[in-house]
Amino acid sequence: MMHFPDDSLSRLDGRWLLLLVLGGLAIWRLAIAALMPVTQDEAYYFDWARALAWGYFDHPPGVALLGLGVRLEPGSVFMARLGGLLAGLATLVVLERFYRHCGLTDIRDRTLALMLAGATLAGIASGVITTPDSVLALTWALALHEAERALAVDPRRWITAGIAIGLGLLGKYTMFLIGPVLLLAILGANWRSLLTRWPYLGAGVALLVFAPNLIWNAQNDWLTLGFQFGHGFATEIGGAVAPEAATIEQSGPETSGERAASLLEYVGVQIALWGLIALPILLAPWLGRRETGAATPCSMSDSRLTLPGRTLLLAASLFPLGFFALVALISDVEANWPAMYLLGAAPLAALWLRRVRRWAWMAALANLALATFYVIHAVTVALPLPDSHNRILRETHGFAELAEIAAGLDAPVYADRYQLTAMLRFYRPDLAATSQWPGLSRPSEYLRGRIAPRIDLQTVTTPFWLLTRFGAPPQIPGFSLTTERRLFDCPGQPLSEGRESPCRRPLHRWSLYRYKRDGAR
Repeated sequence: MMHFPDDSLSRLDGRWLLLLVLGGLAIWRLAIAALMPVTQDEAYYFDWARALAWGYFDHPPGVALLGLGVRLEPGSVFMARLGGLLAGLATLVVLERFYRHCGLTDIRDRTLALMLAGATLAGIASGVITTPDSVLALTWALALHEAERALAVDPRRWITAGIAIGLGLLGKYTMFLIGPVLLLAILGANWRSLLTRWPYLGAGVALLVFAPNLIWNAQNDWLTLGFQFGHGFATEIGGAVAPEAATIEQSGPETSGERAASLLEYVGVQIALWGLIALPILLAPWLGRRETGAATPCSMSDSRLTLPGRTLLLAASLFPLGFFALVALISDVEANWPAMYLLGAAPLAALWLRRVRRWAWMAALANLALATFYVIHAVTVALPLPDSHNRILRETHGFAELAEIAAGLDAPVYADRYQLTAMLRFYRPDLAATSQWPGLSRPSEYLRGRIAPRIDLQTVTTPFWLLTRFGAPPQIPGFSLTTERRLFDCPGQPLSEGRESPCRRPLHRWSLYRYKRDGAR
C-alpha cells in the first residue's frame, strides 16, 4: 500500500512540500481549463465582461472582472478563464496562511487541508470554471484570514477584513453570511472586541466598498437584490423590483413531507460535495483502528488549534450549513450555495483524518482523476456513460458548430434562452446583434439592452431567425413563419439536419425558425 502522503512527504522541507501541493493543483487546473469547453453560464458571464457595470440582472459585478481575459482573445476559453484561475490560486495561498495561523503547524496537516479544500467537487469546479463562487471563495478566505489576525494579533485588521467582505459582496451576495460567522467567532474567542471600535469600523468599510452596487441597485429598481432574494427564498417579490425580475415564478416545498424530503436531499448533496473524500471521513474510526490498533482517529501531531482559529473554523463550517438547512425547508437549495463551508471544514477534516492520511490523500487524488476523465469525456465522448450522467455534454457539446451555422444565416439570429444566446455570442463574437427574444423563457441581462441589443417588436421590420428548443414554432404576434430547420446534436457526431434524429437520444434538439413581418414582401 502507498504511504507517500504521510511519512515520506513529511521529511521534505516544508516549503517544497507546499510548492508541490500548490503547484500541482495549479498546473492541473490550468490543464483542465484549457481542455474543457466553455459552459453555458460561463459564456453568459464572459459576455458581461465586454460591458462592465456595477451590477447585472443575476449577480453583482465581480465575476465579470474575472472574465476580462475574453477581451484579450475573443472566443478563447482559456483566456476567458484566466482571471478565475488566478483567483483560485490566490485562494489556496490565502488558505495556507490562514490554516497555519489557526494552528495547523504540522506540515502534513496543513498540506492535507489544502488538498481537501482543492479536491472537493466544489473546490474542483470553482478552481476551473469561472463563476461568482470563484470570487466568493477568494474573498471568504481573505475575510477569515484577516478576522483571525484581528482576534489574535491586531484588532485594526478588522479594517482589512471589512475590505474583503465588501469585495465579496461585489462578487456574490452570499458573502453576507460572513457577518454572523465573525460575530460567533468574536463571542467565542474574545467578546471584549465588541467593546472596541474596530469591528464596527470594519463593518463600515465593508458597506463603503459594497456601496457602488447598492447605488446601482437603487437606480435599477433593486433588480439584482430582488432577483436573488426571490430566487433564494422562493418568495414572490412583487412590484418592488424591476419588471424583468418580478416575472420569474418562484417555488419551494410546501407540505411537511416535501420539507423533510428537501432537507434530506440537502444533507445528501452537501455530503456528496466531498466526493470520495467522504468515505475516509465517515470511516475514519474503523480505518484508524485497522491502521494502528487505535479506537479513534487521532495521532501524534504538532498541530494545536488556537482559540481564535478553532472558533472561526467551527463558525465558518457550521453556520452556512445550518442557515441553508433552514432555507431548504422553504426553497430549493442549489448545491453550491453553502459550499464556502468547505473552506472552514477542510482543516477540521484534516485533523480528523490524521491517522488515515494515506486514505484521505488517495480519495482526494481519486476525485481529481475522476474529474480529469470527465473533462476528457466532454471533449472526446469516450466514456460509455448513461444519459443521466452526461450533463457535461449537454452543457458544452455542439455549440461551436451551432454558432457557425448561425453565423452563416441570411438574416439576424435570436435565441429563446439566455444560455443559447451566450454560447452563440461566445463562439462567434461577430454575432453582435444576437440577443434573447423576450417573453419566451426566463429573463436575463440580455433583455435590458446593456450587453446586447434589446429587441423591440415594434421596430423589427426585417426577416430574422429564431433559435429554440421548442418542438413547435412560437407564435409571435405580427410575424409569420416562412422557413423551418431542425438540428440534432448526437454524442460524438457533428450536428445533423433533418426531420428525424440520427441517434436514439440526442443531447440537443434545436429548431431554427425564419420569420418575416406580416405584410412584408
